Amino acid sequence: MLPPTCSLIVIDSMIYLHIPFCHRKCTYCAFYSVVTSSDKQAYVDALCSELAMRRHEVCHPVRTVYFGGGTPTVLTIGQIGQIVETIRLYYDVSAIEEATLEANPEDLTQEYLKGLKSLGFFNRISIGVQSFHDSDLKLLNRRHSAHQAVEAVKEAFVAGFGNISIDLIYGLPHQSVEQWRENLRQVERLPVSHLSAYALSVEPGTMLWSQVEQGRVVVADEEESLQHYETLIEWSSKTGFGQYEISSFCKQGFKSRHNSRYWDYTPYLGVGAAAHSFDGHSRRWNVPDVRKYVASVVNGAIDFQKEDLDENDAYNEYVMTALRTTDGIAKAMIPSKYAKELSRSVEQLVAKGLIMETPTHYVPTRQGLLQADGIAAELFID
Repeated sequence: MLPPTCSLIVIDSMIYLHIPFCHRKCTYCAFYSVVTSSDKQAYVDALCSELAMRRHEVCHPVRTVYFGGGTPTVLTIGQIGQIVETIRLYYDVSAIEEATLEANPEDLTQEYLKGLKSLGFFNRISIGVQSFHDSDLKLLNRRHSAHQAVEAVKEAFVAGFGNISIDLIYGLPHQSVEQWRENLRQVERLPVSHLSAYALSVEPGTMLWSQVEQGRVVVADEEESLQHYETLIEWSSKTGFGQYEISSFCKQGFKSRHNSRYWDYTPYLGVGAAAHSFDGHSRRWNVPDVRKYVASVVNGAIDFQKEDLDENDAYNEYVMTALRTTDGIAKAMIPSKYAKELSRSVEQLVAKGLIMETPTHYVPTRQGLLQADGIAAELFID
């Protein structure tokens, strides 16, 4: 049942689904999520209704689908299957390239993985490992152990997931360079094709923020985090995990196609509480509240806010995201009215060794990637 016509809003080829439920809240997490509640089935029903209501916004075959959160694997296989079947019903998935499910290690039993494979939909799984050391996991308030993390990756591979990504965090309190290096060595020992490695960030409103404010936790300083990052870069250069974005590394052929499209400014449809959408001209985001979201969908009017982007906003956003990648800024993506000024600004950054110019791109150097946000600020248009 595909839409016969499209609305004026043209979403290219991406769908993101936000599953905001978690078994418990991690200390560092600033994303919208709630501890598992009885609202799960009502939420799944509402999310499926939103998919149906907004089907006319997608005019092209869907290329990538991403189930994020929260923790999507808090849902039952039946609930995930309900969402998958709704996507199949209302969207053209005949040309789908990548369908990713985020997962926590403790949820990935043999039975659960078998159920996921039976859906015939997901070809990529992203596992929130964060660390292979139990002391780190306890600090972060994770539910799984280091052993469970290792076994989850192995079980996912045995179940038939040949494209496995894991998340790790560096710059943790009391994390030595050697402990971080051992995390990376563990990645080598496992059937992992993609690594997302993030510096620990202390976000306002999180449990970690409160712990730091109260002096109960002392986080790594900038120099320590930089040592960890340099260790990561050195490791990636020796192991075949090529870097393609500040925090993203993969074996050849295993880039995250979904995330890469965010960075090159591809429009996308986001469904669920707190989910963001982008149509090329404006951004909208659903209300970050499960009950309000469900109630609004039931009433037939999704509760969301919207921001229209002017040409300056669009330019600045593209520059900011492109500079996080090893591809950099594509000259063809820059409107002619900005090209000359951008070129002059880039000259200074080239002289500082932060950017390299090619015939088609402005590419951040290794040092430039570390200063991507600052470089972007220098290139913004007011």
